[in-house]
Amino acid sequence: MKIDHVSLTLFAWEGIPPTSYHAASIQTGGRSALGLLRIRTDTGVEGHAFLGSATHTAENDGPGLIRFLKPILMGKDPLDREAINARLWPWTRTVTVRSIGAVDVALWDIAGKVAGLPIHRLLGTTRHSIGAYASSARLPSIEAYAEEAVAFRDAGWKGYKIHPPQDPPLDIKVCEAVRKSVGDDYTIMLDSTWAYDFPAAMKVGRAAERLGFLWYEDPLHDQDITSYVKLRQKLDIPILATEYPQTGLESYAPWIMLQATDYLRGDVAVKGGITTLMKTAHLAEAFRMNYEVHHGGNSLNNVANLHVCMAIKNTTFFEVLLPDGAHKYGLAKEIVVDRDGLVHAPTGPGLGAEIDFDLIKAKTIAVLE
Repeated sequence: MKIDHVSLTLFAWEGIPPTSYHAASIQTGGRSALGLLRIRTDTGVEGHAFLGSATHTAENDGPGLIRFLKPILMGKDPLDREAINARLWPWTRTVTVRSIGAVDVALWDIAGKVAGLPIHRLLGTTRHSIGAYASSARLPSIEAYAEEAVAFRDAGWKGYKIHPPQDPPLDIKVCEAVRKSVGDDYTIMLDSTWAYDFPAAMKVGRAAERLGFLWYEDPLHDQDITSYVKLRQKLDIPILATEYPQTGLESYAPWIMLQATDYLRGDVAVKGGITTLMKTAHLAEAFRMNYEVHHGGNSLNNVANLHVCMAIKNTTFFEVLLPDGAHKYGLAKEIVVDRDGLVHAPTGPGLGAEIDFDLIKAKTIAVLE
């Protein structure tokens, strides 16, 4: 079996609502483009992945994938994922990690289809469902956070995570209001999205600790390992870092060896695919650390993330980033959170996702080959 076709269909994503999670990710709404990656074999098996998100149009990443990664893939056995993966990573000086992640997801999709099994079965299933938590955008008022948290609690979701306004005194007030609104027993987390200097991170962290938050995520600059070491030494609340920068397996080593974070973090887009996530989750497991899977940026990436969540025991929840309109597009059937706050393992072969090919055809901008 050999790869004989690689293409990327760019399709329009319109009507995206204005959304913000931190000062460097303000999405004014409007349009973006996703890319449907097709990797086909000479036996007719075809693997798929989505490239792009509401904030990262595939019009930027797509040409590099086709120009530089496609020649590496052509003629290869798609089941030689480790060999292909090793060939792809040196090209991060030229292409994005998101592109490598899309290729890796599509290759896993092929593997599952060849075997007639969901990807999580190939990885080794450890569970068939997992609790979901709602992950807020930056909201306009303290009251808006409290009301949203209550709504998801009452809908049965397992937790609520705050992306705060990024003004430390106000952020503390938001945390206090949310805790008061949902009660002492409901799971809440804080993701400050790299907003603080060390003194501010200490103040907000002390508040989150006092209020019984499950974890304190990304309070400092994403590469400020030395300050994370100090912060972790001074706080009792678990620290969650390493979501960024966009890098592979080796980037986690100093965080573990310096004991700079309690949990590790990543998703298939920013860490280069299912292969990296599985290796990192197992590395974390060796150090008795959790690997908390981040939202994937698009609907099909989230399906890939869900397969990983089903296959690793050291993760806690499945993240659902809000609002839906900024993250869900291109599938005929999205991942559903049930009345018990759970999402369930895909059952079809490969990714097991129902791609909306009619929508993609209607919204096609270009086909890169």
